[in-house]
Amino acid sequence: MAARSLALTFTMGVTLLLTCLLALSAATETALDEEDTTILQVTEKYFPSHHRKFSNNNNPPLDLVNTENNFKVFMETYGKNYSTREEYMHRLGIFVKNLMRAAEHQALDPTAVHGVTQFSDLSEEEFERFYMGVRGGVSINNGVIVEMEKVIDGLPQNFDWRDKGAVTEVKMQGICGSCWAFSTIGAVEGANFIATGKLLNLSEQQLVDCDNMCDMKDKTACDRGCHGGLMTNAYNYLIEAGGLEEESSYPYAGKLGECKFDPEKVVVRVVNFTNIPTDENQIAQHLVQYGPLAVGLNAVFMQTYIGGVSCPLICSKRWVNHGVLLVGYGAKGYSILRFGQKPYWIIKNSWGKRWGEHGYYRLCRGHGMCGMNTMVSAVVTQVS
Repeated sequence: MAARSLALTFTMGVTLLLTCLLALSAATETALDEEDTTILQVTEKYFPSHHRKFSNNNNPPLDLVNTENNFKVFMETYGKNYSTREEYMHRLGIFVKNLMRAAEHQALDPTAVHGVTQFSDLSEEEFERFYMGVRGGVSINNGVIVEMEKVIDGLPQNFDWRDKGAVTEVKMQGICGSCWAFSTIGAVEGANFIATGKLLNLSEQQLVDCDNMCDMKDKTACDRGCHGGLMTNAYNYLIEAGGLEEESSYPYAGKLGECKFDPEKVVVRVVNFTNIPTDENQIAQHLVQYGPLAVGLNAVFMQTYIGGVSCPLICSKRWVNHGVLLVGYGAKGYSILRFGQKPYWIIKNSWGKRWGEHGYYRLCRGHGMCGMNTMVSAVVTQVS
C-alpha cells in the first residue's frame, strides 16, 4: 500500500508539474547551492540506506525550482548541454516524465533501485532507438539447436566468469543501436578465452561496418549497424567472413562506416554456435560449461535502473529489444516480502560503467524474466 500511495502521489504531482513547466521564468536559473549538489532518488523511502547521487531532499514533487535544480545537477553530473532554450525546456519536460516513470518502476520492481540515470533526458522512443537494437525473433534455422538434456547435478550455487578472467571490461556502445554486436563479441571473447586461455578485446566495429547478414527464416531481420541486428546473424557472418579482428586494429567508432575488415588481421575464428533452450537450469548449465552467453531481453526497466536485483511484477517476455551478455549467477540476492533470498542472473551491459552496478545488471532467475530465456546462444571458436 505504501508503494502504491507513493506512486499515486508522485504521479499526481508530476502531472500538475508538467502543466507548469513552460511557465518557469528565468528566475529559476539561480545557481545551485554548493552544499546541495546531489539529488536524491525517487526511491528514498524504499531504500533509505542505498547510496544515491540524486535526491529531492524530502521536498514535495511540486517544488518547481528544486526540480529544475535537480535537472541542472543531472546535466552537470552527466555532461549534458542543450544548444537552445527550447531544447533545454523540452529535455526538462522529459526529465520530469522520467522521474514519474522511475517512481512507477520502483513500485513495480521493489527489489531493485530506480531513479535518475544518464538516460533521464531521453523519451522512451529515443532510448530504444539509440541504445537498444535487437531486431527480429529467435532464429531456429541457424546454428545447432540443443535439445532438452538432463541438467548435471552439482552445479555451483554461485558462478561468475569475471572471476575466472573470461570477461573484458564494460564497454560503451554510445548513441548507436549496436547492442547486438557487443553481445556477440562478448560471447566470442569468452569462448576464445576458454579455448585458448587468452582474453582478447575483439572488434564490435567490424560487425557494425561489415555485417549485413539476414536471418535465414525471417529475411527482414538483418544486421544493420547502428540500426540493430541479431546475434545469430552475426555468428553466421563471422563464420562466412573467416573471423574477427582485435579492437586495437579495428577500433569502435559508434557509427556506421566503410567496411575495413582485413582477413590478414584475424585473431579469432568462429566455427559454430548453439541456440540454448528456454529452461533456465539448462541456461545455467551451458553458462558454466561453455562460457558467457549472448542473451536478448526486454530492457523496459533498464532506463531507470540503478542497482539491486530487478524482478518486475510485470515485464513482457515477447518484446525482446536489447542484446546483453550473461556472465554468471548468484544464489541469494533479494527478498520478496521477507520470504527469503532468491537467485539472480549477472548480466554485462554495454552502456558504460556509470550505468547500473558498474555497468552490470542483476535480474531475478527462474521466471523467464523480461524474456531473458527466449534468445540465448553460445558460440564455439577454433582452437589455435
